[in-house]
Parts: sequence; C-alpha cells; structure tokens
Amino acid sequence: MRTARAAIVAAGLAVAVAACGGGSSPSTTAPSQGASQSTSQAGAKPLQGEKIEVAAVWTGAEQANFEKVLQAFEEKTGADVTFASTGDNIGAYLGPRVQGGNPPDVAILPQPGLAKQYAQQNALKPLSPEVLAQIDQNYTPYWKDLGSVDGKVYGVLVKAAHKSLVWYRPQAFDDAGVKPPATWDELLTAAQTIADSGTAPLSLCAASGWTLTDLFENVYLSSAGPEKYDKLSNHEIPWTDPSVTTALEKLAQVVGKKEFLLDGSSGALQTDFPTCVTKVFGQKKAAMIPEADFVAASATQSGAKIGEDAKIFPFPKAGDTAPVVLGGDVAVAMKDSKGAMALLEFLTSKEGGEVWAKLPGYLSPNRNVSPDVYPDELTRQLAQTIVAGGEAVRYDMSDLAPSAFGGTEGKGEWKLLQDFVRTPSDIKGIQQKLEDEAKKAWK
Repeated sequence: MRTARAAIVAAGLAVAVAACGGGSSPSTTAPSQGASQSTSQAGAKPLQGEKIEVAAVWTGAEQANFEKVLQAFEEKTGADVTFASTGDNIGAYLGPRVQGGNPPDVAILPQPGLAKQYAQQNALKPLSPEVLAQIDQNYTPYWKDLGSVDGKVYGVLVKAAHKSLVWYRPQAFDDAGVKPPATWDELLTAAQTIADSGTAPLSLCAASGWTLTDLFENVYLSSAGPEKYDKLSNHEIPWTDPSVTTALEKLAQVVGKKEFLLDGSSGALQTDFPTCVTKVFGQKKAAMIPEADFVAASATQSGAKIGEDAKIFPFPKAGDTAPVVLGGDVAVAMKDSKGAMALLEFLTSKEGGEVWAKLPGYLSPNRNVSPDVYPDELTRQLAQTIVAGGEAVRYDMSDLAPSAFGGTEGKGEWKLLQDFVRTPSDIKGIQQKLEDEAKKAWK
C-alpha cells in the first residue's frame, strides 16, 4: 500500500486550481486530438447511439451535479449515458456484476485501495493512449500515482475532497455567542456553550461509516503527527498503539456526551450522509457538521447560501499538527469500449473538469481547471488551501487501506467506529478489534 509522504506537498499535491493554461478537450473518438477538434467543430456526434453505463456511490445533490456533467458529455458526443447509484457499499454492487461478466463501462471508486483490488482481479482495463495523454497533461505525478497499480495506470482521480473542515451555521454560533474554535479544547468549550443555548452542537452522519473514519483521521493526524499517520496507514504500527488510544480518548470527549450530538448517539447512528447536512442547514436542528468540502452540494440543496448561511472553519487542532486530510474518487474502465474510454477522456480533460467545477460541492484535481469557474469564493479558497498545504497533508487513511478494512459497509473500520460511538468507554476493546481486523486485511 502506497505511503502518503510529506513529499505530497513538494510534488505539487495540487488540487491545483491555478490556471496553468492549455488542456485540450478530449477527442471522444479516440483518434488524434486534432482530428477530434475538427470533428467537433463540424458538429458531428462521434458516439451517436453508443450506450455507456457509469456507476458511483453518489446520491442526492452529488448525483444530480454529476448527471449534469454526463449531460454535457452526451451533448458533445451523442452518447447515451446511464448513471447507476451504488450507495455506500460499491463493492457489494460491483462484485456480483464483475463475477457475472456484466460490469458497468465505467466505475468511479471512492477508494484507491478498491481500485488496486479490482486491478489485481483483472477486472479493470488499461487506459487508452488518449486518456493517458489527458492525465499527463492535466495531473501531477502524485495524482497519477494514486490511480496506478504496480506502475500501470488504471484510473484517474476525477473528484478531490478536502476533509479537514467543519461546516457551521453562523446563526447558531451567534445565538450562543461563540466563535469558530481553533483547537480541540476550544471546540469542546464551544460545543458545551451551544448545547447550553438549547441547540445540538453536532450533527453526525454515523450511519455512513466512512464519515467516522474521516473524523478519526483528522484527530489522529493532529494528535499523533504525520509520521505515525503514515505508519498506521500501512499497518506498520498496530491499532493497539498508544497513539490510537489518545485519538480515541479525544473523540470520546465528543461522542460520549449525549448533549453534544443531535438526537444522541442512537440518533447519530441512524443518520446517514447527506441527511446530517439537511438537519443542520435545512431543518436548523444543529450547529455544526465535521465533513468535507462536498457538504456544499447538500447545503445548497437545503437552501443555504455558501459563505453566508453555511460557513467553514479548519478542523481544530487536537495536538501539535494542523491536519489536512484529502480524499478523491477514482474513475476506472471496467469495459474496453469506445464509450468508456471517451467518457474517461472527457472527465480528465480541462473541459470536463470545468463543467463540474461550476457546480457546488466539487474540487478538481485537474491543475488546468481555472479557479474562476468555481461558484463561490469559499470554494476557491478551499482549492487554494489544498494547493498551499499545511503543517501536514495526507491522503485519507481508510481509502488507502484494503477495502475489507477501510471501505466496506458493516465491516472493518466502518463498523468498529460505529461500535465506538455506541460504547465510547470501551477504547481498549475497540482498539483490539481494529487490530484483529487489520491483521486479516493486510495478510
């Protein structure tokens, strides 16, 4: 498993939104780019009648926004694209279809670890020269490496995520007389003050186990530091390590206080993503939600104006390090079809990236996507924050892990962190169970 090193920043971990120029649009036909442009200018529809199926985990506002991107591709090429929403457990959806010889043309996987798994099962198709050309033109080597397995490129990260954020409702903060906290202790104080004012401080999406891994990773990176984070990411230290104990103790200070969680721990465990966002910005039942930039899509759908009704602050420091945890979605081809390669070429192009970047809740890993196309100043700032890095920039730990441990609903880290929310006092017991599951996954 690839270690996310500090070289991420030096290597240009650029969800680079600086307009670096260039970035031609995809051919969508698979000849040369020049041929593609002349064909496109002539108004031809090179994929007229071609049917393409693409599967991803997105639902709600994220799905609606991605379908707009697919619509732009359809209008450009004449292809007929069907979107299949898999829900959080994309492995359970794709597994039977792969085994039955009927996979979708394209899948967009939420974990690089899952891409590696499918590549090792010979379930992925190598990318065409045209797709590889777009990747080389528009992506830094770091992002290209995340889509590679044993030196061969099988996928590309078409959507990035900045996961070290806390979204909040300014009115709730004003009513309680609190300001955005910068440290973990300040967060606890602010949460207590908000709770005393009659509003639940936090809305957790604990029914979606991946949100709990995001929460843990931010606390762990901050409290344990980058070197320990790298080691735990690769299971070079056990989950019974004292550094994990410290992080879970800090988390227990939040999830162990019933008044801190909207509807208590039981309610949190029955609330999925993005329902937890709706409860903050639509129903106005809670003040904060710790989660990534893509909250913007659901907050907007709830009627909030980003930067006014919905604001962010950096994830509070739970130790000596200001954490920056990144994630991303990897597009892969499961069929070696003209349509699959054309869609991947479009998604990796400057043109495709800018169609998507105009919509809320999206950050592009494409370094040639202009910052001017983002819909609001806050999103532009998020992109620049990732470009600038911080004291520590690391890739999502659970997404780098074997899928059985870090990316499967009802199993591994997802389930055990849910168990921790139910019983936050049993820290040693949860650690041992995490270590037992990690040993199985890293055999």
